[in-house]
Amino acid sequence: MQEVDIFMSNHEFKGRITSVQPRIRLLRSFDEATHSYLGYALVLDGSVDDVALTFSIGIGQGTQAKHGLKVNDCISGRCVEVADPRIEPVEYYRVTGLHVLTVGEGGNAAEPWETIAPDLQVYRKRGCRRLAVRTYAAQCLSCIWGGRMPVEIIVDNWNPQAARLYRFETFCYGPLNCRHYKAGPERQVPGRKGATYIEDDWVDAMHVEHRRPDE
Repeated sequence: MQEVDIFMSNHEFKGRITSVQPRIRLLRSFDEATHSYLGYALVLDGSVDDVALTFSIGIGQGTQAKHGLKVNDCISGRCVEVADPRIEPVEYYRVTGLHVLTVGEGGNAAEPWETIAPDLQVYRKRGCRRLAVRTYAAQCLSCIWGGRMPVEIIVDNWNPQAARLYRFETFCYGPLNCRHYKAGPERQVPGRKGATYIEDDWVDAMHVEHRRPDE
């Protein structure tokens, strides 16, 4: 993969931020799930190489800590296309030369929350619940507590050569009493020899049991 990366082209981008969310990858193996906290996913209305479009970029935790990026900030910089879109929630990453062109007024202070996204450890500590895809698309695209994760599924742990499956899942790290929240159907994870694991509601409840309704 590194040999391919060497030849990846740098792209110039600029635009207004419309969303800042955690950039998290999920690895599933039947009833086991492991989250990798990579950084932050930004959606921008702007341009890449002077071509107007809406696009997404991935940045690291250090970059977010330095700039405190939020909805309505305008930024510019350079980036490359992701090497494997199956395991990234963004279209571009490896951002360099990032400049804040203008600091916006920010967005909503309530549902959907559009303030400065917290440290990744805050997300890890809060825990998440599954979020209906339609609800995410209609209500949560700009919320700091929403997340669209690329999921890699190990179907057969006993056979390293077996093909892995890939998909995307949506999650919510927000307050338990959010008026927009809808869980959606239970997630199903394929396993070896045709077995299927169903991630019941108690799994979500366990992940957030330490929080009060308004947390």
